[in-house]
Amino acid sequence: MIISVVIPTYNRRDLLKRALVSVFSQSLLPSEIIVIDDGSTDGTELMIATEFATVRYYHQENAGVSSARNVGIAQASGDWLAFLDADDEWLPDKLKQQSLALLDNPESKICHTEEMWIRNGIRVNPAKKYTKTGGWIFNDCLQLCAISPSTVIIHRSIFEAVGVFDTDFPVCEDYDLWLRITAHYPVLLITEPQIKKYGGHEDQLSQKYWGMDRFRIKALQKIIDSGQLSQENQQSAIGLLLKKAQIYFDGAIKREKTLEADYYRQLMGRY
Repeated sequence: MIISVVIPTYNRRDLLKRALVSVFSQSLLPSEIIVIDDGSTDGTELMIATEFATVRYYHQENAGVSSARNVGIAQASGDWLAFLDADDEWLPDKLKQQSLALLDNPESKICHTEEMWIRNGIRVNPAKKYTKTGGWIFNDCLQLCAISPSTVIIHRSIFEAVGVFDTDFPVCEDYDLWLRITAHYPVLLITEPQIKKYGGHEDQLSQKYWGMDRFRIKALQKIIDSGQLSQENQQSAIGLLLKKAQIYFDGAIKREKTLEADYYRQLMGRY
């Protein structure tokens, strides 16, 4: 397996260093490590050049995490792509465990793992609904973002089939991608945690945007309108969209936001 690691980053020099150390500490090293710097101004480029000279470094004007990941996909030479967010950290056997599992399951094109949650420096146990699942998990991915980018390794052919990250999504870009992938591919799961997923810091995108379900509704509408879902998955996606849209409609009525209420009324009327 030829594995390319893609790490998007934006003004996270010190966290990026921790992430890179975790990649270089893998028991199975990747073929290449690519960092896409999305317009950092914190000395990231100098840190890479000084401490990680073998890393392939690309700088772009700030265009968001989806754009950065897509540049990494385009620049990567490997058949397999493993993503790592700059604020997360891999455990030492992450790539080895996934490679062994994929070799044992040659029909699989995507593999993710369980994760260890660290919040404000303390390990916490996530709620049961966040337990990772494998197989045909489209319905699991409907309810929440059931795959973490830092856990996943994906064969390049999947991107050729379903497309890459949608740059129209400032957040929930992974939710949109997982829906497109899991509608067509089963997902392999490593049940033992293979990453440390950090949270609680101020620059997380999930804390930057209010009303995250607005973007999930957009992703649901997109995949419903694509005409690529099975009848069962189509019905499930429409049901969830209507449920989420109703909540936003009710909220807009309560706040006397007429235009917003009209938008969600019309959206519900379409389905």
